[in-house]
Amino acid sequence: MKGGYVDGFVFPVPKKNFGAYKKMASEAARVWKKFGALEYYECMGEDLKTKATGDMGKPRSFVEMSKAKGGDTVWFSFIVYKNRKHRDTVNKNVMAFFEKKYANAKDMSMPFDMKRMAYGGFKTIVNS
Repeated sequence: MKGGYVDGFVFPVPKKNFGAYKKMASEAARVWKKFGALEYYECMGEDLKTKATGDMGKPRSFVEMSKAKGGDTVWFSFIVYKNRKHRDTVNKNVMAFFEKKYANAKDMSMPFDMKRMAYGGFKTIVNS
């Protein structure tokens, strides 16, 4: 990985909305990269069952964390930047672009439930 800062996201997408989400994510990838993101990833869950690991117990799964339902797929997505300042600049430009492009679509529905999305910015500590 090239950068020193990452925005990460975990959220469920109903399987019936896979096509709509993939289309939205593809556009987002192009826009984030256009405005300077170093890398952009959209990863669909495949092996999400957690198992007990000896005395450490069973870790919480992304399925549990995102409150995914039977008809959902869980996504882990992340965007890579040089540093937090770079992230803030890129995101400011991306948001301005989307606000202008979708100015007339205030009630546009999303292909997933935003209330079940987890998000955070992370400083890279180990990168090998």
